[in-house]
Amino acid sequence: MPKTTRSGTPKRDELPSTLQRSDRKAQRTFAKAHDSALDEYGSESRAHRVAYAALKHSYEKVGDHWEAKEQRGPSDRRAEGGGPHNSGPSAEGVDANASKRHLLEVARRLDITGRSTMNKPELVEAIKKHNRRVRGR
Repeated sequence: MPKTTRSGTPKRDELPSTLQRSDRKAQRTFAKAHDSALDEYGSESRAHRVAYAALKHSYEKVGDHWEAKEQRGPSDRRAEGGGPHNSGPSAEGVDANASKRHLLEVARRLDITGRSTMNKPELVEAIKKHNRRVRGR
């Protein structure tokens, strides 16, 4: 199902809930990438994956919404590989390629306990866990 209107604006009620709480540019990025992939591949699930991949190049998931990243680019090793046969664990929208300082700041905003003693991979996992918990509510 298309995520944009004829004029190209995102249909808010068609977007995932985390995107409904995000800025308009994030919504537009997801919706246009989704519709383009749907036209290209004809598969709703593939279009969804392509749209999230496009979103993750410019945005990172912080709690229950998406925020613009400081630098555009792949968010984790899986995104760096690209291609249809790419496999491996995903950082689920967390910018795993960001600096430890940035990850600490995100963890502080999300009030993750024990963050000051965590290394970078532990911070990524803690933020992913928090994001999953928020999404489950």
